[in-house]
Amino acid sequence: MANPRPVVLLTGLGRREGIAAGIAERLAADGWDIAFAYSSEYDERANGGAEDLGEIDSRLRELGAEVFGIDADLAEVEVAASSFDIAETLGPVSALVLSHAESVSAGILTSTVETFDRHYAVNTRASWLLIREFAARFRGEPGTGRIVAITSDAITNEVPYGASKGALDRIVFAAAREFATLGITSNAINPGPVDTGWMTSDVREWVLGRTPAGRGGMPSDTASLVAFLLSPDGQWINGQLLKSDGGFSAPG
Repeated sequence: MANPRPVVLLTGLGRREGIAAGIAERLAADGWDIAFAYSSEYDERANGGAEDLGEIDSRLRELGAEVFGIDADLAEVEVAASSFDIAETLGPVSALVLSHAESVSAGILTSTVETFDRHYAVNTRASWLLIREFAARFRGEPGTGRIVAITSDAITNEVPYGASKGALDRIVFAAAREFATLGITSNAINPGPVDTGWMTSDVREWVLGRTPAGRGGMPSDTASLVAFLLSPDGQWINGQLLKSDGGFSAPG
């Protein structure tokens, strides 16, 4: 009898051009079943309309994955537990990939209390609750559990976003230490600027000029690193913030 496919809970999969979609396709091709959380409310508010997820679902199934989509407002405290309840219908969850984000441009003077609190509720508190839920439920063999979070160092005119991502990093590092006895690794990836539809031509030109690799980042670049970290070969990497940006952040 064939071994069952491992199950990953992936957050933030709402757009075909997004990083989470690239991660989902790579993991499906690598043999994972995928429960994915998305927010139709956020896609409507931030992107001018929620995408039809049917195409994403069909593509993942073509790659051999069993799939379950979860429409979840991660600002709601109870959503972490309910998301795992749904994900576990596919089987025990052995990896958690956090690729969701509340992202509204606002600086120190222009941020509102409501905007600031919403960013922390989604980007930081929800991530903590999901990480906590994962560890509480994990029953896999030591060394097989994985947590990967997508982070960012954007700060200027992105204060609520950047601050909440900085707090997320610290939770990810804490998990690497606190979950040592469970055999769960925990890492963060900073993919740098990835054009998922938000870049203007000026921004794209500026990014290309600063990137030694000579091209912009693509979701598949981040997906390749996530796939490695979730694989047995990635077991020795733990408690790290990995920059996968073609050299964009290199000094000089």
